[in-house]
Amino acid sequence: MLKIWSMKQKQQQADTAAGATKKKKVTAAQLRVQKDLSELSLGSTMTLDFPSPDNILDFTLTIEPDEGLYKGGRFVFSFAINQNFPHDPPKVKCTQKIYHPNIDLDGNVCLNILREDWKPVLNLNAVIVGLQFLFLEPNASDPLNKEAAEDLKGNREGFKRNVRASMGGGVVRGQTYERVLK
Repeated sequence: MLKIWSMKQKQQQADTAAGATKKKKVTAAQLRVQKDLSELSLGSTMTLDFPSPDNILDFTLTIEPDEGLYKGGRFVFSFAINQNFPHDPPKVKCTQKIYHPNIDLDGNVCLNILREDWKPVLNLNAVIVGLQFLFLEPNASDPLNKEAAEDLKGNREGFKRNVRASMGGGVVRGQTYERVLK
């Protein structure tokens, strides 16, 4: 036992002298994210981007809906995953201002599996499918943007006009939006 210990110390000293860097430990969260990413089945309307190739816990997802009210738009979501994943859900924000009942003007997303319904058995694919579904079926009954939800409930045609105007970079209800149309 003593011999093994001294051999290990000598190896460490040799590595240090040679300028070798220590291997970074892979965390449980990184392993789970790696597994989730390998199992993703992104359609042609979605792409992932990793700003730092060494960090798989922070990335962006771009969704370009090809049907529904938000068809023709390009929406970017940032994902920040903490070391307690999958016990904690990822933090997801829309990087652009969007006129949507379930996404507020600061980019916060109202998706039940990102809050109270999150369970460790859920994966990143479930979150991505949920985000995609928000563009197909905006939910006015659980809003973050109450004005957009009221329009969706009470005046669907006005809501459609406001979505188009906002996606084109227009002003809706005093808010200026960034152009997201392709």
